[in-house]
Amino acid sequence: MGLEEYLVELATQDLDPPERAREYVEAARELLEQAREELGEGDVRQAAEKVWGATALAVKAYAAWREGRRLTSHGELWRYTLVLRRELGKWVSNAWNAGNSMHTCFYEGWCSREHVEDAIEEIERLVKIIEEKIKKAARNHNRNSPEA
Repeated sequence: MGLEEYLVELATQDLDPPERAREYVEAARELLEQAREELGEGDVRQAAEKVWGATALAVKAYAAWREGRRLTSHGELWRYTLVLRRELGKWVSNAWNAGNSMHTCFYEGWCSREHVEDAIEEIERLVKIIEEKIKKAARNHNRNSPEA
C-alpha cells in the first residue's frame, strides 16, 4: 500500500460503505491528476505509482459500494477484479493489468511515459464507470427514500 492509499484508508475508516466508496473515487481521481503532473515533470516512476494507487482505490470503491466490503490486500484486490469483470465487462481485466503493471514500473523502472499514459486512460475509464454506478445508485436511493 502506497502512502496516498494508506492516508485514504485512515481518513475513511469511520465512514459508512457508500461514503467510503465516494471518497475512494475522489482520491482515485486526485491520484490520476497527480500522475499527469508527475509525467509533466518527467517523473515516470512516481506517475506510475499514482496510477497504481488510483487502480487499487477504484476496485476498493466498487467493493465498498456493492457489498460494503473493505479490501485490505493485493490478493483481495486481484480476486475482486473478477467481480468487476463479470459485472462491467472483460475490459476490466485489461484495465486492472495496466494499473497493476504500474506498480511494477514504480519498483523496476522499466516502463516508458507512453506506458503510463496508456494506463492513465484505462484507469480513468474504470474510475469513471465506477463513479457513475455509485452516483446512479445514490440518486435511485434518494428517489426511493421515505423523505423524498
